[in-house]
Amino acid sequence: MIRMYNQQAAPTSFMAGLFQSPKGNMHNSAEVEIDVVRGQEDVSIAIQDLSVGYRANANDIYSNKSFVPPIHKESIALNSHDLIKRTPGQDSFEDPDFRGNVIARAFMGAKKVERKIRRAMELQASQVMQTGTVTLTDSAGVSVYAIDYKPKATHLPDAGVAWASATGKQMMGDIDALADVIRGNGLADANQLIFGDTAFQNFINAAQVQALYDNRRIVIGTVPPMEMRGGGGKYRGTIEIGNYSYDMWTYNGRYTHPQTGVSTPFMTPTKVIVRVAEGRLDASFGAIPNIGAELGIGSGRLLRELPSRISNTDGGMDMSINVWLTENGEQLFVGVGSRPLMIPTAIDTFGCIDTAP
Repeated sequence: MIRMYNQQAAPTSFMAGLFQSPKGNMHNSAEVEIDVVRGQEDVSIAIQDLSVGYRANANDIYSNKSFVPPIHKESIALNSHDLIKRTPGQDSFEDPDFRGNVIARAFMGAKKVERKIRRAMELQASQVMQTGTVTLTDSAGVSVYAIDYKPKATHLPDAGVAWASATGKQMMGDIDALADVIRGNGLADANQLIFGDTAFQNFINAAQVQALYDNRRIVIGTVPPMEMRGGGGKYRGTIEIGNYSYDMWTYNGRYTHPQTGVSTPFMTPTKVIVRVAEGRLDASFGAIPNIGAELGIGSGRLLRELPSRISNTDGGMDMSINVWLTENGEQLFVGVGSRPLMIPTAIDTFGCIDTAP
């Protein structure tokens, strides 16, 4: 028998990859809390005489914010009659290994759910970056979770002229105007552009944009070979617009829409995200509480090979795993859960332009 072929679409994580997930972002609480301190670009004012006392300074004001994360819980059923059959890729001339099949199928099922949760995280992240809100729906199109991070309206502008008919100067003017807003509110220079496919084609086809890449003049734009990132992001080079220098990316990651079943892009093709690459974004993860695990009689007693919680700070994932048997012992369930929340901590350091208002 030749080697098994397993066709699985790897989840893209370009948007979710913008969000950091240090160990402190993984928690057991019902809510996520964060203290936000805001300052301004104040300058010290000189005094006229050494005998004058010190000018008084007030402490920066901080605010506390708390958010309730969405809950993802999915299970995989393993039936005893299936476990005497070989698993995909197993030699058909070998006797099935019952316990080995349990472990292999449990891990395959957990991996499948992980891919689904990662796509849900990517959907969250893409909505945050484009709208500053998150709305998750079920297969009937009913909202099952919603959160509004209340971005400033000035960070979500419409293009002055739809880019399908706009000049390159008008397109660059839209980007420059939003970059100035971000500089004023976020106190940092925007240096990254993320385009939907249609927006990028309109942008790069504009004569005034193409002129920036003319190698007979001072080079303020480059288009190198495409670099991939996060299974969907493509690096498109650099460009200087006004006082800002940008790395340009396009993104065409997709998911199957739960209501329509249609392959759908995470990013609206006609939108452009303008952001400060160093702007802080956080991915937080809450555990799924389990009494059995806390009492030491959880999944480890049935399948010691399966940990009750898998945390990966570098990979941006945290999952809780549960295993239980039916009363007659003929069916085993593997439950995988997570409570991921994508938080735009530095919400004033990015914005999104709708180029087809």
